Amino acid sequence: MKEWNDFFLATAAAAATLTGLIFVGISINLSHILSFPLLIIKASVALILLLMILIFSGLLLVPQESQCLIGYESTALGLIVWILITRADFRIYYQSLEEFKRIYFFTLLFDQVATILYVIGGILLVLFGTSGLYWTVIAIFLSFIKSVYDAWVLLIEIKR
Repeated sequence: MKEWNDFFLATAAAAATLTGLIFVGISINLSHILSFPLLIIKASVALILLLMILIFSGLLLVPQESQCLIGYESTALGLIVWILITRADFRIYYQSLEEFKRIYFFTLLFDQVATILYVIGGILLVLFGTSGLYWTVIAIFLSFIKSVYDAWVLLIEIKR
């Protein structure tokens, strides 16, 4: 697991930085965000995804932790995040205007893939060892992409 150390240090640092950026975006545009309840949920989805990366990366940086335990932790954490994100996404989807539902459906799918890959990676980590981490790498990158997109909406698109 030592060979993964630098990767998880970098992802933890990037997730912490982006979390700060989203907090700044929320505070700058707080009145706009509060006037659209769905944006509050969208901000929480972005924060949950980034916190998932931060917690997962932190767990993998714990010295001498067994791969099996990391797999169980990843699976449990992934399931919790998947449930939270799914609830939030469906709330946004069902409360969105009809003209935005088609667009939001694709972001909903994106979130589903990003979060379920943590679960798959955790299960594979328990069963097959470190090869399961490659699935979580994809999950981390998808989570970053979605969080940056949400940060863009909260910082820039909200002003339109």
